[in-house]
Amino acid sequence: MPQGPGALMQVWVGSQLFQADRALLVEHCGFFRGLFRSGMREARAAEVRLGALSPDGFCTMLRVLRGERPALAAPDELLQAVECAAFLQTPALARFLEHSLTSDNCALLCDAAAAFGLHDVFHSAALFIRDGASEQAAELALPEARAYVAALRPSSYVAVSTHAPAPGFLEDASRTVCYLDEEEDAWRTLAALPLEASTLLAGVATLGNKLYIVGGVRGPNKEVVELGFCYDPDGGTWREFPSPHQPRYDTALAGFDGHLYAIGGEFQRMAMSSVERYDPATGCWSFVANLPQPAAGVPCAQARGRLFVCLWRPADTTTVVEYTVTADAWLPIAELRRPQSYGHCMVAHRDSLYVVRNGPKDDFLHCAIDCLNLATGQWTALPGQFVNSKGALFTAVVRGDTVYTVNRMFTLLYAIEGGTWRLLREKAGFPRPGSLQTVLLRLPPGARGQVASTTPEL
Repeated sequence: MPQGPGALMQVWVGSQLFQADRALLVEHCGFFRGLFRSGMREARAAEVRLGALSPDGFCTMLRVLRGERPALAAPDELLQAVECAAFLQTPALARFLEHSLTSDNCALLCDAAAAFGLHDVFHSAALFIRDGASEQAAELALPEARAYVAALRPSSYVAVSTHAPAPGFLEDASRTVCYLDEEEDAWRTLAALPLEASTLLAGVATLGNKLYIVGGVRGPNKEVVELGFCYDPDGGTWREFPSPHQPRYDTALAGFDGHLYAIGGEFQRMAMSSVERYDPATGCWSFVANLPQPAAGVPCAQARGRLFVCLWRPADTTTVVEYTVTADAWLPIAELRRPQSYGHCMVAHRDSLYVVRNGPKDDFLHCAIDCLNLATGQWTALPGQFVNSKGALFTAVVRGDTVYTVNRMFTLLYAIEGGTWRLLREKAGFPRPGSLQTVLLRLPPGARGQVASTTPEL
């Protein structure tokens, strides 16, 4: 059998013959890796026969391994992909299935992954169902899947407001991370910020159900806080971790692909294009590809396992770029031109990026939303206008098919339906002034903090 770089091998799946890259299969499939290392007669044969699998499932796997993103809509397509990922031990296909979860397929994928022993897909599907409508759990066929979902904690809407470091002798009850108690319709205290931590111009993100804060400042000269801070809701504890090599504030922080990314930012009032990646396993930062231009406070979002950011360019242009880990490069995706208007916030849902931009200069308290369909590359404008937080830019997160937004007056929940946002319900507004950063965290059961105190506006 040919074994050099780019060598093709013949694989029979049922009655269908495939020409597949041998090195690609060995790299990504535990089955083929074990086969060729075993010394078995089949490993030396001119072809391999896989009679138990579906040809369509094997074809889907090959497409994913080649970097394609096949649309798997039919139940049979999803089931065949799960079977192939489990039988051939293909983590890349399993991750693709995790990133393909929607409210339409989550119950099917959860049941199938449980049946075939794909734990990561099963767990991700169960989390998705736990955060969605109750009808999704009712669609599960396997009793063990229903029990697993019921035992999980749902995500809570968490807000971090702007605070500089506090002197040790000065207690400030407002220096807290808060969460929305939806049942009681109240914002409650989750944890007090460490005295040394600053959320002023800091990057805030979650990774592995932990909250990370990087790059806040202190004082009028914007001195960068030297340490990062990580909050673990399960233990209710903070720990310190190193800051990026390049001191930076007003950086965008993203938890992506098992790492933190500190994207752009400023230092000594100069915007930067550098990007650093933090590995929680080693506790180390490393530089990756620079942004195409210096930028601070860039909006970022993740869709289908892909990381996107918005950049501003002259002539009223908002540019969407994507970071690709394999190529270590930022690639242009699309541009949006609107008079005197730029993207300030971005959220993702399925194949869509929703770019929230400021409204007209004479009505800045309102904002508009444009939707980029990643499959077609087409922009559409959402009907209506949306309200900015008073004294703060619009902020939003997506949980399942629901968008959470917050300002001083209301916390507003919208249902994403057919490319539009329909108002679902109103909850209590955040009780403190200033800019907010919001995330989702799964909080331990039974923990109910005090109702967050109201801080008067200046």
